[in-house]
Amino acid sequence: MKRKFQLLAFFCGCLLGANTVQSQTGSINIVSTAVPFLRISPDARAGGMGDMSIAATPDANAAFWNLAKIPFAKNRDAVAVNYTPWLKDLGLSDVYLASLAAYHKLSDESAISTSLRFFSLGNIQLTDFSGNVLNNIKPSEFSVDFGYSRILNNKLSLGVAIRYINSRLVIGDVGTGVVYKAGTSVAGDVSLFYRGVDESGAGLNWGVSLSNLGAKIGYTNDARNRDFIPANLGVGVTYNFVMDENNRLMLGLDINKLLVPVVPPATGVYAADSASLANYRSTSVLSSWFKSFNDGTNQLNSLQASLGAEYAYNEQFFVRAGYFYEDKSRGNRQYFSVGAGFSMDAFQVNLSYLVPSGSGITRNPLSNTIRVGLLFNIGGK
Repeated sequence: MKRKFQLLAFFCGCLLGANTVQSQTGSINIVSTAVPFLRISPDARAGGMGDMSIAATPDANAAFWNLAKIPFAKNRDAVAVNYTPWLKDLGLSDVYLASLAAYHKLSDESAISTSLRFFSLGNIQLTDFSGNVLNNIKPSEFSVDFGYSRILNNKLSLGVAIRYINSRLVIGDVGTGVVYKAGTSVAGDVSLFYRGVDESGAGLNWGVSLSNLGAKIGYTNDARNRDFIPANLGVGVTYNFVMDENNRLMLGLDINKLLVPVVPPATGVYAADSASLANYRSTSVLSSWFKSFNDGTNQLNSLQASLGAEYAYNEQFFVRAGYFYEDKSRGNRQYFSVGAGFSMDAFQVNLSYLVPSGSGITRNPLSNTIRVGLLFNIGGK
């Protein structure tokens, strides 16, 4: 019973789209969007560093963080597979996020890539207010993208990608009188990467990533009832310390901002609130990106920070740690993570663990969860 209501609450949150939770003092502005799985880290390596990876050393998972990094990758071809159990702390086994990413370097200056994300919400039983069973559904969401990246000079590279998004939460009439359908959208990414390390691998890297820049998504035929997808601006920097030929330390920081404005606060006057909500929903996607910087809230509070570190011995053994911070007015997600990795020639395995923190609505869905990632470097260096 507990499982059914928790999953149903998550499902309803996705279906309703963007919302802002306002406390009585008006200090809480939690922005949620449709298809939030696009902002869930699928990468076990980054998961061990507090989800820091925009400017980290490149691998096949770069497609999820900063596509522009790929031309600087050491191997010609690579494939990454990641699996993340979701809500495992609640005893669930059929809710998970799985991902697959791959790239191929066309030359020393350019590369093509693709990635797939699949989010299963398990089996959910819908009931009416009297407890009568209406239907059993298995909602799921996925995205697939294709990208191209190229080195502009010996230090700077550019990446672009196009993404198809499909959110199949519920289909047909489930007893509410509303006919639902799968929501679809198309989005794009644009990213830059600056590789400032020297021949030994020591030095500064930085990156900028604009992701999920795309059309609104809706679950009915009502064009007025469409919600924003999680467009995001990310900036990252890392510094690599090379102590000797066997020991390397990378420290990094990512700052992310959701390019979605908050819903206007409720006034308690039905007519005024309805008009404000209608005006919010009619905002164009392009306007919403700029409005997110001027939506009447403290913009510093809208920033998320990921601080991470990776120690590598002989590029075979890796130990990682990180911290993720989100202001309490935007969700209050704050947690530590740890991770480890082992590499042998063309194969690498990564593990990450999110240290449990918070309680109730502030407890992270990945608490007490081990994420697993595999990397296959199948091309020559």
